[in-house]
Amino acid sequence: MTKETQYTEDNIRSLDWKEHIRMRPGMYIGKLGDGSSPDDGIYILVKEVLDNSIDEFVMGGGKTIEVSVQGNKVIVRDYGRGIPLGKVVDVVSKMNTGGKYDSKAFKKSVGLNGVGTKAVNALSTYFRVESTRDGKSASAEFEKGNLTNQEVLEETSRRRGTKVSFIADESIFKNYKYRPEYIVKLLKNYVYLNPGLTIIFNGEKFYSEEGLKDLLKDNNNVEDMLYPIIHLRGDDIEIAITHSKTQYSEEYHSFVNGQNTTQGGTHLAAFREAVVKTVREFYGKNFDASDVRKSIIGAISIKVMEPVFESQTKTKLGSTEMGDGLPTVRTYINDFVKNNLDNYLHKNTTVAEQLQKKILQAEKERKELSGIRKLARERAKKANLHNKKLRDCRIHFADTKKEGYLDTTLFITEGDSASGSITKSRNVNTQAVFSLKGKPLNSYGLSKKIVYENEEFNLLQAALNIEDGMEGLRYNNIVIATDADVDGMHIRLLLITFFLQFFPEVIKEGHLYILETPLFRVRNKKETIYCYSEEEKQQAIHKLRGKPEITRFKGLGEISPNEFVHFIGDDIRLDPVMLDKQMSIEQMLAFYMGKNTPDRQKFIINNLKVELDMVNE
Repeated sequence: MTKETQYTEDNIRSLDWKEHIRMRPGMYIGKLGDGSSPDDGIYILVKEVLDNSIDEFVMGGGKTIEVSVQGNKVIVRDYGRGIPLGKVVDVVSKMNTGGKYDSKAFKKSVGLNGVGTKAVNALSTYFRVESTRDGKSASAEFEKGNLTNQEVLEETSRRRGTKVSFIADESIFKNYKYRPEYIVKLLKNYVYLNPGLTIIFNGEKFYSEEGLKDLLKDNNNVEDMLYPIIHLRGDDIEIAITHSKTQYSEEYHSFVNGQNTTQGGTHLAAFREAVVKTVREFYGKNFDASDVRKSIIGAISIKVMEPVFESQTKTKLGSTEMGDGLPTVRTYINDFVKNNLDNYLHKNTTVAEQLQKKILQAEKERKELSGIRKLARERAKKANLHNKKLRDCRIHFADTKKEGYLDTTLFITEGDSASGSITKSRNVNTQAVFSLKGKPLNSYGLSKKIVYENEEFNLLQAALNIEDGMEGLRYNNIVIATDADVDGMHIRLLLITFFLQFFPEVIKEGHLYILETPLFRVRNKKETIYCYSEEEKQQAIHKLRGKPEITRFKGLGEISPNEFVHFIGDDIRLDPVMLDKQMSIEQMLAFYMGKNTPDRQKFIINNLKVELDMVNE
């Protein structure tokens, strides 16, 4: 007979604020990660501190914010009003404490729940906050949320404002490092949305005069735009719209109270609906919504009273009301777009003609593809997609209310042995595996028709659920897992070409990665070390001493499932695929995948020489 477990007062335990945050960090900052993804928690920590400085700027306190990231130490300094000196400790260490509960002071603030800086404090091995106002200064230092030092200066010549410094805890964010590209994107979004604000990051200055218009220009090749960016501003709303000449899918950037809502929400849904409705009424034709929005590049920013987000990381707006006596979010956006976009099209007849021609071309292509698309969907079903080609996971990106959706990953593998090892060692809740058969087709210069006619592309598109745009993307992370040999590199390049050609927003929005797997295993009877470079191998040999056993992995297929679990679990190493801002997608594809072999050979030889020179130095 099983002995009954005792349940008494001794079993009841209350966690204090910092213990709860450290035990359940995902509830406060989303996924942890090592910094390879823009969704990783270390960037949320930076954002939480920055949000407070942005709110100070919005309230008229200071026009400059200085951000420094040196190694793992982050420093954010603003020149706002400064935290009231007697509350410096409470504001960063007591839950439900903060100035944003006073809606008069922070009418349309980003953070309303008073949790942000407390989470940063609790998840940092070093955290320091310093406030200066009225010629006086107060500071406090913490370790993992515990107060370690506190000072008050009666007199100081420092400029007013708040300075926060922190080092994220490596025991929680394992092997992490900040990628400047992600921080720059975060800071640029802040200046686009806050005219007059200057942010200085490690000495580089960011400033924007034309808001969302600058955002679209910075993120896209102006020469690829069908017509000049339509830029419209209202009291609590700003939009920017254009269409791409070559891009197939829709691309959107959406914001609420300065927060980048990467998963959209009620405001983005209303914006997409309003554009279609206005265009239909302007031309007097009931165009298909997909034809109107095909190749669209748009951005929307709204300000609402006390916004309700669907998670602590504020990536999706759930609010339906604007507040402050205004109509619903949907009605407000519909009315603004209808009046202003309609007026713009009437005044700019050349743009109206270009847009109409684009829509009619999209309609023609859609009808030509309709039969092929239907056959392609049937083929995908017959191929038993969700069993044979795709070993699916239980949580999907589209299901944002499920804990862990940010970790959802699709591994694209080559060959049965590699896919088998990953399938056996994966986390079945969040990790799926798609098995490639042979090398993909070089899709450079081909039309969208090939995606439906080519079996591999058709099945991959169906697995990702991106045929009709990014709204249905089933996995937050798409990871190319190929061997580190010539064939593996070639498959990587062909897959990247596929995404750049037909679904560039997958890369633009930071969803595509390369899986890093170890090249060597160094072990003795007591310890095993996996090494990702020759340098790491030499360090491992030195650490284990003697004559350890050294194995060189030739391909993913020869790594056993028992070992693979180390490389796709908590210690996974991902290398994000990023676009070179100096080159358009068309230029990039033409250079690397076109018929200019001599130019590529010259490029390889020159860069190989540079690499050898660096090694010799």
